[in-house]
Amino acid sequence: MNLIRLAIDRPIAVVAAILMVVMFGLVALQTIPIQLTPDVRKPVLTVETFWPGAAPAEVEREIITQQEEVFKGLEGLSRMIGSADDGVGEIELEFAVGTDMDKSLVLVANRLDRVPDKPSDAAEPIISSAGSEDQPIAWFILSRKPGNERPIHTYGDFVEDVIQERLERVPGVARVNMFGGTTRELRITVDPERMARYGLTVSEIADALRRSNASTSAGDIEEGKRRYVVRTDGELNTPERVASVVLRSDSDPLSGRIGRVTMGDIATIAYRHKEPIARIRQLGEPALAVNAVRDAGANVIETMASVKEAVAELNAAAIPQAGLVFQQVYDETDYINSAIDLVQQNIFVGGALAALILMLFLRSFSATLIVSIAIPVSVVGSFVAMALLGRSINVISLAGLAFAVGMVVDAAIVVLENIYRLRQSGYGRLQAAYHGARQVWGAVFVSAATTVLVFVPILVMELEAGQLFRDIAVAISVSVVLSLIVASTVIPSLASRILGRRRRGERGASGAQAVTEEAPYRLRLPIIDDAAALLVRIILGFTGWVVRRRLRAAAVAVVVCGGALFVSWLLLPRLDYLPTGNRNLVFGVLLPPPGYNLETTMGIARSVEDAVRPLWASETGPDAAPGEPPKIQRFFFVTFRDQAFVGAIAVEPDRAGELIDPIRRPVFFEPGTFGFVSQASLFGRGIGGGRKIDVDISGPDLETVLGIALQATGLVAQALPFDQGNQFRPKPGLELGAPEVRLLPDPIKLGDNGISVREFGATIAAYNDGLKVDEVTIDAKRFDLVLAGPDANVDRTQGIENLPVVTRAGATIPASSLADIVVTAGPTKIRHVERERTISLEIRPAADIPLEVAMERLETGVIQALEGRGLPPGVKIRLSGTADDLEATWDAMAMNLVVAIAIVYLIMAVLFESFVYPFVIMLSVPLAAAGGVLGLAAVNTYAFQPLDMLTLLGFVILVGIVVNNAILLVHQTLFHMREEQMAVADAITTATRNRIRPIFMSTLTSVFGMCRWCCSPAQGRSSTAGSGPS
Repeated sequence: MNLIRLAIDRPIAVVAAILMVVMFGLVALQTIPIQLTPDVRKPVLTVETFWPGAAPAEVEREIITQQEEVFKGLEGLSRMIGSADDGVGEIELEFAVGTDMDKSLVLVANRLDRVPDKPSDAAEPIISSAGSEDQPIAWFILSRKPGNERPIHTYGDFVEDVIQERLERVPGVARVNMFGGTTRELRITVDPERMARYGLTVSEIADALRRSNASTSAGDIEEGKRRYVVRTDGELNTPERVASVVLRSDSDPLSGRIGRVTMGDIATIAYRHKEPIARIRQLGEPALAVNAVRDAGANVIETMASVKEAVAELNAAAIPQAGLVFQQVYDETDYINSAIDLVQQNIFVGGALAALILMLFLRSFSATLIVSIAIPVSVVGSFVAMALLGRSINVISLAGLAFAVGMVVDAAIVVLENIYRLRQSGYGRLQAAYHGARQVWGAVFVSAATTVLVFVPILVMELEAGQLFRDIAVAISVSVVLSLIVASTVIPSLASRILGRRRRGERGASGAQAVTEEAPYRLRLPIIDDAAALLVRIILGFTGWVVRRRLRAAAVAVVVCGGALFVSWLLLPRLDYLPTGNRNLVFGVLLPPPGYNLETTMGIARSVEDAVRPLWASETGPDAAPGEPPKIQRFFFVTFRDQAFVGAIAVEPDRAGELIDPIRRPVFFEPGTFGFVSQASLFGRGIGGGRKIDVDISGPDLETVLGIALQATGLVAQALPFDQGNQFRPKPGLELGAPEVRLLPDPIKLGDNGISVREFGATIAAYNDGLKVDEVTIDAKRFDLVLAGPDANVDRTQGIENLPVVTRAGATIPASSLADIVVTAGPTKIRHVERERTISLEIRPAADIPLEVAMERLETGVIQALEGRGLPPGVKIRLSGTADDLEATWDAMAMNLVVAIAIVYLIMAVLFESFVYPFVIMLSVPLAAAGGVLGLAAVNTYAFQPLDMLTLLGFVILVGIVVNNAILLVHQTLFHMREEQMAVADAITTATRNRIRPIFMSTLTSVFGMCRWCCSPAQGRSSTAGSGPS
């Protein structure tokens, strides 16, 4: 079937097909999820185990070490990282790329069953996978109205019952998290004197409460027509039932009287709020934070609209009635809308510029209109394939569509220009449309095939970068394929109807009016046409001079290609991983000196607030003075016992990065404080994700590892000076631990008083911080049942000595009489890498230092320097983090580039039936690569742009695009040689003359079609900034 002839003969069918493609594309667009970035699934599983009240050393011994032992032989496991923190242990299992993660999940769950008995009060391990969809799409701040003096952390129950419940009902919201709030607990405050009077110990009271809090099913009874369920209901679901728990019951054998001691006799039972483990401040005021996490595959824009409706509903009644203010401080759709708006502008502006180029060359409105149809049909039609393939609309796929605007007209230009040339040479419209399309069909097909097939290696790439690239590959590939179909059907069909004019002549003898066709009229522009004619003469003259001698032609090819390769090698930027984007969020992590309590960390927060307060828009207005950083719209500070987070959102989103230095200076003014402040990464997952290098120092002895880490810290400061914008933080720290009060029980004294070590520990826990006994259900809500003494939360270290320990004999003995009490240091966090204790130095290079350069400096200035001094036995040091990702991705991308070149070459060999002509065509690749490198060099004169992986993707795309012009010339040359029997030199010169106009047209339309995207400073473009110049 001759598709071109069919399209010319049935124009109505072609128009109907165009309308259907556009209609289906618009319908498919409504079903495609819209989100910030593509969904990226990492081959990582995380096992988290909570053990309330346990110290890091206990978590390491009882949880981490035992789980690591069973995980060490997992199939496909490439790296295992464990961490033991206060009350929680976490193991991160990283698997080899391409591992079946569903199978790995089952294997991990099965291995957990092999772990020996865990501590009785430790929760069941939780297994989770790593993905980009677990990032919040919205953040909210809950603060108090003026006059509301109630502590903000006590609104935790309100958030759970009102805000969280309402937002989680929104379609597309997976979960809602709260930070900074606390929930209530049912606290039993015992009186030590009464306990002593009745000879009751803390352990006995706790055991009695656990035994009494039980509900058991006892089967059923059938009576008559009814069936009754039998159950014993002993749950402690009211404070009164807790107070009625019998602790001791004795009877007098003589009198028969029974004496009972209940909980109410020795304790008071009341609700109270837990102490907060974190405090949040928003613009200097205490607050709670709430975020919303989307469902996988949810449309973020639709979900956000529904979330805002729910927030408006809450702000209309429930929240103001509680004396609170609830406001949104982060909206992911701002970035998405910016990218969508930019693509829409690129389609219109880039399309308009491309149309102007066509008008400049063809001077025909009808011809320009015909070619311009390729843009909306190809771009909108690509939505159908994206929906079928399960892709999403995000900043990466939008970048692909933006690039496609300049690329999809190439085939249409080549076809229409050839038709236009034949019309000018005297062909009729039908003949010109058919022969013009047919003559260049082979070249157009090969060009489209090379553009599409270079993406094949990308589509099967399993690395994180490969998953990101798939959307841009799909968007461009489908658009180019559709543009090929448009060029083969729509262009000749429309050209046969509207290109050129018909003129009616005189009527003949039969009365019929003769119709003649005129060639398209081309308006002459004197200056432009004269310059163009001069350029054509120069090019044709040079071409004729080169092709006269084969040796001369070979020498020119060698010089040009060799020079291009030399320039590429000389100016090629250094490697980086993924661009950070231009997110309007500056974020920092602080590690205060070990042992700082929550109130001291809050003091650091207040000092930072005072230092940056002049930049707050709420204090000094939204406009920044010339030469000053932008004003801060939102500023928050989150403090924990061992770390803190700081963040700021700028009034001017495009200048958010300028806030890094003003925030960093006061943040690290506190002596002994480590951390970093940087612009949040678009592709970094989780807190602190993004552009970083870890120096892992591992060994069997923690003190030895710490000594090497201290030496490495000094060398890091020399290799990447901190005063030049480089940042650093140790994980977990550069000290053995935070100060702790350690009680060393005396077995003899404990035995003499009939107390076990476990009972002694439970007593100290109850009187100091409260001992969680069980969980109870009251009014359909779960509460912690906590046993505590009257002096819980001892505020001085000496107070531990006087904590009362009640014996079964009714004696009250101070803790210091039963144990030696020393003030020492204990680890705040223990980190394992491959089952060895590890200290990691996290380095964030300055924004103008590529990761490759930073890695080289660390390798030579730190690792090799330490190895030269001699490492202690068993100590190992290596780079990890983004450094690993960069090496793996670079290896994969380099291989993909080679494969792409091979694919392009072989495809051309098949279609040209020759291995020589494709080789000639491939000589255009080095020159194009040099042009891309020169473009990056030009960009680097005013803005830092390394060779990141998205920029490298631009070079992969380049391989499939730059051969198009060479294909067109070689194809036309072969046509003249084979069909018109021309000599080689004449065929080359004639092909150059015939194809120079479409080459210039397609090149300029591609450049101007993408220039809007490349030159825009908007947020939506920054993540793909480097791929445009290449």
